[in-house]
Amino acid sequence: MENTVNERELHVQEEINEEINDNLEAVKEEIQDQSEEDKTNIEDGAKELDGLKNELEEYKSRFMRLSADFQNYKKRMEKERSDLYKFGSEKIVVDILPIIDNFERAIQASENNGEESASFLDGVEMIFKQFIEILNKHGVQEIESIEKEFDPNLHHAVMQEECEESESNMVTEVFQKGYTLNDKVIRPSMVKVSK
Repeated sequence: MENTVNERELHVQEEINEEINDNLEAVKEEIQDQSEEDKTNIEDGAKELDGLKNELEEYKSRFMRLSADFQNYKKRMEKERSDLYKFGSEKIVVDILPIIDNFERAIQASENNGEESASFLDGVEMIFKQFIEILNKHGVQEIESIEKEFDPNLHHAVMQEECEESESNMVTEVFQKGYTLNDKVIRPSMVKVSK
């Protein structure tokens, strides 16, 4: 009887051991499955993180380009605004220049007529000087041309002549004065040039 009891205990203990081993195997498989799932989740998370990093870099790059474009736009607008202030009066100055030409012609004609027109000449000269001062104050300057080398950016040659007194390609006579507005040529000088 003692043998039977011992056999039974042994049998029960073997069954318990088998059950524990089965449970242990099941837990091991579950842990292994969970570990593989976690690995997959980590890999997926890493891929997603890489994708987000790339997307962030792309947005950063876009932002930098837009920022640079905006800075260039601001600079361009400031320059245009500055040019508008600087050269806004160009049209009116161009319209006034023929009046100055006529004043100069009137002065030259009066000088040739003698003393009877001296007071008239003085008045015209005063008006002319005042006109020139106002234009100079607003950035209009006469282009100096006589005895200067011909420059197609400043001069408009309408005649050429052989001249032994001057070097070649020099301005010998001005038919109509040229002017600049804030260093921009608004009317070139009409000149005669030596060959």
